[in-house]
Amino acid sequence: MELILKQTISTLGQEGDIVTVKSGYGRNYLLPQRKAVLATPANKALLEQNKAEIEARREAERKIAEELSKKISGLEIVIEQLAGDDGRLFGSVTSADIAAKLAENNIDIDRKQILLVDPIKTLGTTAIAVKVGFQMTTDITVNVVPTTKG
Repeated sequence: MELILKQTISTLGQEGDIVTVKSGYGRNYLLPQRKAVLATPANKALLEQNKAEIEARREAERKIAEELSKKISGLEIVIEQLAGDDGRLFGSVTSADIAAKLAENNIDIDRKQILLVDPIKTLGTTAIAVKVGFQMTTDITVNVVPTTKG
């Protein structure tokens, strides 16, 4: 099934791309959610008319992603957690915890953009990838330290 994307989908492509997907995915998800339209000759002609507008939006999104990447690239955040004597945490550090800590530093990132495979369960530093735009990631360092009681 050939479709024209109406918005960027990280696993498929960017807005305005013509993609081929399985018919079930297109019929049951992309079309009802209005994320894509059928690639008919009329829709292709409309796409050609709107090409400049779509390119301008893509360029703006790319610039925002690059600025965010420069802002957070190499950033180190420190998260305090209760830990046992062996260095294991009571609980874990999740992507939501990291997003909250970034928000304290005026960096607005959705937790879904933080590519944390498994929650952090030990003390120490960990490099974490953050998705800043379509197929653009940057790394930050998360330093988990024990809570100082006082």
